[in-house]
Amino acid sequence: MNFKFHVIILCLISTLYIHTGYGQELEWVEIENGIWKSSVGQPEDISLLKAVDVKPKEEALRQLPLANFPIDKAKIKTKLIDGKTYLQFPLSREEQIYGLGLNFKTVHQRGRIMQLHVDHYGGRDNGRTHAPVPFYVSSKGYGVLIDAARYITVYAGTAVRVNADDKPVLRDRNTDRQWQAQPYSDAVEILVPAKGTDIYVFGGSSPMEAVQRYNLFNGGGYLPPKWGLGFTQRVPTLYSQYDIIREAKEFEDHNFPLDFIGVEPGWHSMSYPCTFEWDKTRFPDPKKFNQELLGQGIRTNLWFNPYVSPVGSLYPKIKDLSGSHTVWNGIVPDLMLQETRDILKDHFVENHLNIGVSGYKIDEVDGYDSWLWPDVATFPSGYSGEQMRQVYGLLVQDMTSKWFKERNQRTYGLVRASNAGASALPYVLYNDYYSHKDFITALVNSSFIGVLWTPEVRASKTAEEWLRRMQSVCFSPMAMLNAWADGTKPWSFPEVEEAVRDVANLRMQLLPYIYTTFSQYHFKGLPPFRAMNLVEGFSYDGNKSEGKLDSTNNPYKLAVKSEIKDQYMMGDNILVAPMFEGEKERKVILPQGKWFDFYDGSFVGENEVITVRPGLEKIPLYVRDGGIIPMRPVQRQAPELGEKVDLIIRHYGHKEGEYILYDDDGLSFDFEKGQYSMVDIKVKKDKKGNLRGTIGRPEKGKPYSYNKKVSWEFKTK
Repeated sequence: MNFKFHVIILCLISTLYIHTGYGQELEWVEIENGIWKSSVGQPEDISLLKAVDVKPKEEALRQLPLANFPIDKAKIKTKLIDGKTYLQFPLSREEQIYGLGLNFKTVHQRGRIMQLHVDHYGGRDNGRTHAPVPFYVSSKGYGVLIDAARYITVYAGTAVRVNADDKPVLRDRNTDRQWQAQPYSDAVEILVPAKGTDIYVFGGSSPMEAVQRYNLFNGGGYLPPKWGLGFTQRVPTLYSQYDIIREAKEFEDHNFPLDFIGVEPGWHSMSYPCTFEWDKTRFPDPKKFNQELLGQGIRTNLWFNPYVSPVGSLYPKIKDLSGSHTVWNGIVPDLMLQETRDILKDHFVENHLNIGVSGYKIDEVDGYDSWLWPDVATFPSGYSGEQMRQVYGLLVQDMTSKWFKERNQRTYGLVRASNAGASALPYVLYNDYYSHKDFITALVNSSFIGVLWTPEVRASKTAEEWLRRMQSVCFSPMAMLNAWADGTKPWSFPEVEEAVRDVANLRMQLLPYIYTTFSQYHFKGLPPFRAMNLVEGFSYDGNKSEGKLDSTNNPYKLAVKSEIKDQYMMGDNILVAPMFEGEKERKVILPQGKWFDFYDGSFVGENEVITVRPGLEKIPLYVRDGGIIPMRPVQRQAPELGEKVDLIIRHYGHKEGEYILYDDDGLSFDFEKGQYSMVDIKVKKDKKGNLRGTIGRPEKGKPYSYNKKVSWEFKTK
């Protein structure tokens, strides 16, 4: 009896421990160099990383420095209550955190409460966004990923526990000017509405190293085809094949770059929902249409949303393999089922890829709630509406990208929803929100979470705004004008047509540099467009400003933190500082070391804040001391297979410099089998102290699209 009594008591204590207190210390296993995994409770068999079939780049991860586990394990706490998982990670007082999704207004995420929920962005950084990636990066040089396909709530240094290790100072608002409405919190606390989850911790000596590990763990960043880095025009919705051919001719007449054309919903015989079949009136001969454009060096990219129309040939094949609820009267294919994916593949390959289509724009997989299946929806695979919403954008990207990869053909497209694990997928995020400044903040934030973002151009009220937007988009992952609604052209404002053409041509000239930058994303995990907080030598302290008491606008005197969200790095050497309509001047924060003007090579400053007045025609660009920028002559399109171009190599400043120029065939995945070139470019001082440049030769038999002729430009006199 006594023994049984003790057993019952122990069971009760155990039950209370699991449901009300902290569980046992987690077991962490180092699964790759500097990456640790642990599991809490019972992780679900669907997760963000499981939705994307990618493998870590193990060799690249091994090349990174060794790292110790970056967090005090005893302070990582978990508990399970009512089928939900509670997580707690420590924060020190001086620590800032970044990431937690594609945010449009904020870079510093400490002090925020967010529900990470795939959705159309609604104007607030509350977690509802197109890529609500549950990954955060610490300023102390580590990252944390929660791999759960659920609506995850994050208290990012906001929740103050009674038994906090580092409690905030108790203050009296009546008498103490230092009183704060949001007291200091020493933890990130996370609620996952599931019985368990997998957790990953990424170590490093800097925030960038943690981001590198995250990207490499997810397969390395995507390396687009060269044509994908050219200029794209998305045409009006109801354009016919003849209208599009005529539009391509207009670009040629205006001597404006054009590498691929976006074909909007009118190509379908029905859209919203879609048939995925060519409209015979507007596109009587889609094969001829695609081949004619390919003959001009122009690819086609087809818009679709994944909801199948009842009048389409796919409907009867896929009806029983779809969810319980419709979207715009279209059924929602269950992409967790291989049978569903096989049926879609057969249709898309036969009707699109086989006739020359080069990519897709995947729309309407984000929200709002009223535009998507509800959370009460069920799917034949057994997964819930919530789970499917968190992974659906990933599933469509993964499915379509594999169609192209099986053909050894790189693609590049657009998507409205993504999540953790997307680094290796060939898609760039976009949305209908249209704040120029916030678009740049999103570009900054994309670098923390392994996604790409384009601040696309659609319309403007003035020529100044038009030019400023065009300048920004030409320094982003996809240089795109989206004219689906109103038919705008790059030359819609004639007074700035030349300046718009100049910046588009500059992007095309920079293709060797941009392509090499994307190769770093693939091989090293370095984001091609980088927040200043990831840049070595960036020492700006943005936590010093303080909020002011205001009875209407700020009655609780919330602190206002300075964030660097309007400038960023493109690759290793170019700092981009966009201008916005109405601005005649702006401040630029320069990291350590000397910096030089991109256009004339003049010295502009060193580890300081400068004020610049670039004029309307130029976007401010700066190059670090010793920076090498490989370029090419002005050309309207990316080079075709086998085409060779001359190299122009610029050097800035007075320091010696080195650069590794990357190249491959620009189209296939043969680079993954070693078919690529890496050529050393060096600038050294001779015995007299003069700078001299040398360039190596590519390995024999490896693809290399540059002539032996090299023009050296030493920009700083």
